[in-house]
Amino acid sequence: MKSNTALKNPAKNSPETSNDLSLTSHEGSGRIPPHALDVEQSVLGSILIDNESLNAALEILLPDDFYHGAHRVIFETMIALSEALEPIDAMTLAQALRARSNLDAVGGIEYISRLIDIVPTAANTEHYARVIKELSLRRKLIHAAAEISSEAFETRGDIDGFIDSVEQKVFRVSESRIRPSFVRVSEVVNDSIKQIEKNYSSSEPITGVATGFSDLDRITSGLQGSDLIILAGRPSMGKTSLALSIARHVGMVNGGTCAVFSLEMAKQQIVMRLLCSEARVSNSKVRSGQLADNDFPRLVDAASELSKANIFIDDTPAISVLEMRAKARRLHKEHSLDLIVVDYLQLMRSSARRHERREQEISEISASLKALAKELNVPVIALSQLNRGVEARTDKRPMMSDLRESGAIEQDADIISFVYRDEVYHPDTPDKGVAELIIGKHRNGPTGIIRLAFLNEYTLFENLADEDEYDYLGDDLVIGDDLGDEDDLI
Repeated sequence: MKSNTALKNPAKNSPETSNDLSLTSHEGSGRIPPHALDVEQSVLGSILIDNESLNAALEILLPDDFYHGAHRVIFETMIALSEALEPIDAMTLAQALRARSNLDAVGGIEYISRLIDIVPTAANTEHYARVIKELSLRRKLIHAAAEISSEAFETRGDIDGFIDSVEQKVFRVSESRIRPSFVRVSEVVNDSIKQIEKNYSSSEPITGVATGFSDLDRITSGLQGSDLIILAGRPSMGKTSLALSIARHVGMVNGGTCAVFSLEMAKQQIVMRLLCSEARVSNSKVRSGQLADNDFPRLVDAASELSKANIFIDDTPAISVLEMRAKARRLHKEHSLDLIVVDYLQLMRSSARRHERREQEISEISASLKALAKELNVPVIALSQLNRGVEARTDKRPMMSDLRESGAIEQDADIISFVYRDEVYHPDTPDKGVAELIIGKHRNGPTGIIRLAFLNEYTLFENLADEDEYDYLGDDLVIGDDLGDEDDLI
């Protein structure tokens, strides 16, 4: 590959790029950031001799990935020619650059001609593009590190805000990496057939993560990897208790690994609920200390069993999307997660960007949770609040429109379910001790109503005895579920 002598000041400042056309040291440190001018020349030359090479480059590169300002301008002009369905050669490129008053700035027609001479073939465009991308990422990390270092010396301001800013800077660099592109169906079909064969040969109808609720598992075949499951309800309906019942089954019965992000309840409260559910000891007795003689030994036994479970609890209040994602990634790498529970969605923080409306922030949070489920291939159960509009209706069973800041949630979720207990509104109901889980959306399956038993004393859900049926309501599914003591429920 030829030397970089052709780049000796090939460009002066132009109105479009200002000082970006010159080579500069990093942050005045005297050190030149990592780059490879000859590789940048090779990509541009490849495009000039084979216009199809631009498509390969565009799958990997953005104009800002080029270190030299002249190369950025040339690449941008090539893109403009392609979008105008014009051929890209030395003549058309020179004319387009001249029209933008950039031809002299990039070194003139002579420099464009040299780019063609540099590469004998365009066959290696993709390789060159990946080299440029890697060096670009390194420069972005250097820049981010310099900003972080400078900000760290400032003792003013909130440390939590600073840490969040650091995470965002690194996250933005991470997000700018090469993203997956198309794959042929043939590359995926074999894996799909293997999964179908596995499901067919299995004696168990559950192909995902079993929840312990037979009717729910029957219609979902278990919670599926990459699914975002919304569990919504009004206060005191038992969203948290239901989610913990599922987490307990995954961690203690299935032997799986579950992460619980509890934004409202402290980790001690979460563990206390799990202990009471496992030991079948009343929460109120535990709080008051009025235990029967056999209660404490049962709690000790339950603690022994619970200690063996791979259930991880993070009770960071108002956790940010970025922090949750980082923690989940690390835990998944160490323990291979089977389920993530988030309690609850509206208490999370989005990025530091200020949103004009709360709906915009919830939209970012919802999309991030779906992206996390997809990235880790793990089901994510996110609890959600409902609007107060439910209280104004005669029939207080929740509907999709009752979701608070619901637009993005409806779009991102694979399953949307609502917890409803009639006894909360009607103490004399014949359905005392029974809960309904109302599924308003099921992207890959049926909708209907499932009824579950609610053991109020233990804030625990179980399958309803002698009732293993669920009701289909047209295209919608309502699931009934049993929740805990109203004073303990969220």
